[in-house]
Amino acid sequence: MTALVERTAAELLSIEQTYGAHNYHPLPVVVARAEGCWLTDVEGRRYLDCLSAYSAVNQGHGHPAIIAAMIAQAQRVTLTSRAFHNDQLPLFCQELAALTGLDVVLPMNTGAEAVETAIKAARRWGHERRHIPADTAEIIVCAGNFHGRTTTLISASSEPDYRRGFGPLTPGFVVVPFGDLEALEQAITPRTCAFLVEPIQCEAGILMPPPGYLAAAARLCRAHDVLFIADEIQTGLGRTGHWFACREAGVTPALYVLGKALSGGVYPVSAVVGRRDVMDVFTPGSHGSTYGGNPLGCAVARAALRVIADEQLLERSATLGALLLDLLQPLLGAPGSPVRALRGRGLLIGVELDRPARPFCERLMSRGVLCKETHDFVIRLAPPLVISEADIRWLAGEIRAVLA
Repeated sequence: MTALVERTAAELLSIEQTYGAHNYHPLPVVVARAEGCWLTDVEGRRYLDCLSAYSAVNQGHGHPAIIAAMIAQAQRVTLTSRAFHNDQLPLFCQELAALTGLDVVLPMNTGAEAVETAIKAARRWGHERRHIPADTAEIIVCAGNFHGRTTTLISASSEPDYRRGFGPLTPGFVVVPFGDLEALEQAITPRTCAFLVEPIQCEAGILMPPPGYLAAAARLCRAHDVLFIADEIQTGLGRTGHWFACREAGVTPALYVLGKALSGGVYPVSAVVGRRDVMDVFTPGSHGSTYGGNPLGCAVARAALRVIADEQLLERSATLGALLLDLLQPLLGAPGSPVRALRGRGLLIGVELDRPARPFCERLMSRGVLCKETHDFVIRLAPPLVISEADIRWLAGEIRAVLA
């Protein structure tokens, strides 16, 4: 092992502890390099990445085609603002609209910005097209959701830790249980403009909706002229073995919210893609972003989407995810095993334990596997979709050794 930087991990952790805000609780590993599915720390130790930057790196770290597109575009033009046109934005919008089967693309930068954009679109659509009285439009969300950490988005959350001390919060959200169709129907009123939902709740512990729920919820929304908004920031672009988790359920939402893997983890790119009648509520000056739709981001995103298609990452995710779940099945019901449940779709898998997951994540780290606990009792497993079958089998062996 050869150290990659002059500072040790301990020194760098101390500096960050002193000068960085304490809004995360990372595992004590300091990454210096990454390639494909593997990370290398400052002291030369290698780790299999089983988080993929919360599914931002579906295409693997430093994918050559994405990096090449970024370098080539950076040498031409990186930013014009939206005061002028650029030659990448039209093609990005055309390609993403075709991929989703929807009409209009509005690019932003981060996932939270994209969700905020969808909320603004839904509210204005409700006021202008549904004639909901001004400033009274409501959006139904699900308990346990995670849509971001802006003031408005934590206002839609049911998680006390996300909300504490940040009031006054934004009104206009109605919370119902995830997967409860009857509760959703009862919550719809003449003021309801939209239903905002994650097809799989990732931060809540890889929670799956009941079979048929998404399709039934979409039908219910259509019946009441309510927008079905799918937050596929973490579940989209191959993670679940499909381009979108909604597509497996036979649902085309009114609005998709996309981000993370939209740029393969090398540059912040997000987007809202939707029906023309909804997206046309935006007029010049009503919404914008200096960096949103910039040529560098658009070129990177176009390359990232091509990689998913060209390398058949949907199929890899579906096949290798099923293999990993199968290899982990012996942990269920094994004597002394802390595993209570296994669930997931594609390479998005949750291992629910009967005790806190953090110590197990730390033990896996010591064996060369990097993953993270979510909601205290669940280990999230979401390696890059380019992972090999051999690495999947090695990963399953390491997990069994730690959890058996």
